[in-house]
Amino acid sequence: MQIMPEAARDMLLELPVALEAETSRLLPSLGRVLAEDIHALFDVPPFDRSPFDGWALRGEDTSEASREKPVRLRITEEIPAGGVPALEVVQGTAAKILTGAPIPKGANATVKYEETSWEDGFAVFARPVRPNSNIIPAGEDIRKGARVIERGIRITPAVLGAAASLGYGEIRTYKKPRVAVFSTGSELLMPGEALEPGKIYNSNNFTICGALRNLGIEAESMGIIPDDLDRISGKLAEAMKGYDAVVTTGGASTGDYDYAVRSAETIGARLLFHKVNMKPGGSMMAAEKDGKLYLGLSGSPAAALLGLYYIALPYFKKLCGLKAVMPKTVYVHLKNALVKESPKLRILRGKLVVENGRAMFEEDESRGNIAVSSFLESDMLAEVPAGSGKLPAGTLLRGFMI
Repeated sequence: MQIMPEAARDMLLELPVALEAETSRLLPSLGRVLAEDIHALFDVPPFDRSPFDGWALRGEDTSEASREKPVRLRITEEIPAGGVPALEVVQGTAAKILTGAPIPKGANATVKYEETSWEDGFAVFARPVRPNSNIIPAGEDIRKGARVIERGIRITPAVLGAAASLGYGEIRTYKKPRVAVFSTGSELLMPGEALEPGKIYNSNNFTICGALRNLGIEAESMGIIPDDLDRISGKLAEAMKGYDAVVTTGGASTGDYDYAVRSAETIGARLLFHKVNMKPGGSMMAAEKDGKLYLGLSGSPAAALLGLYYIALPYFKKLCGLKAVMPKTVYVHLKNALVKESPKLRILRGKLVVENGRAMFEEDESRGNIAVSSFLESDMLAEVPAGSGKLPAGTLLRGFMI
């Protein structure tokens, strides 16, 4: 009995994951997953400061100022950005202040240079300046103790910058999970070997390892295992002990040489599901042993990658420590008509395009399960519901960014 895709995805997400954290310097943590909340260690900004170049003063000293009777305040000092005021602003005085500089004690307002004049060591004001105006207060951006960044997100350049601005030189990150990837099939050769009659080059190790490494996983290629139950089971048992998860390609269907399920049974793993009710990529299985996932994907390259993206990627995001694991959903209109009928759920691969402000899905023309090249320009998967006939251009579909 085939399982529905949502049920297969949920079954994987229910598996527990053991997350370990470590301390990382800022730059090396780029691309990792944050393992702690980042809180403000101080107010941001940490002091009252000036929003522009101008004068810091007591607003009440200018209450009677007018064009006919301007007020002259003695300039006591100049405060640059990064400097510290040396003097208190008292009645009848003002300080020259530059953008971002701290407001001196006694001052309660600032005013731009261009709104005043100055002569012989005095700043001249021709209109009143309201007290408590034009000052950026301490903590306006962030209050001390506030949570600024939540754990479980990918560390981006913006995260690095925000952490650095708060004084963090080190942050806690989740350790990268380790996943073993190997392909089964006596017909396979590794790239670089001489091509032989009846043989094909193994691309699955590279696409699956690449997709997992893009998530921040240390995915290691274990090469090719011929169609031999004992050898596959032995390699699987070994990998399950040394890695956080194992992914294989090939042998996930029901033929004589499909050993994925049998190898899982041989090592005592608990079968979660076998076959997913979708096309392509439905020839897949999943098993669990000691809390670790064994995922068997199709041997057909495009189907294997599609199955990984559509079913298993949320689990692997969880394995990395990410909180947001589900793909972004976008509703799109078919750019071109779909001429095939879809007795079961069909997953299309293609790209998001925008035409006249409308989100469109342009399917790749290479639709075969083997055509991994169909993913070269793809950034989206789109669902065609089971039981659909041919679909005209403009049909609304649910899509997922990959």
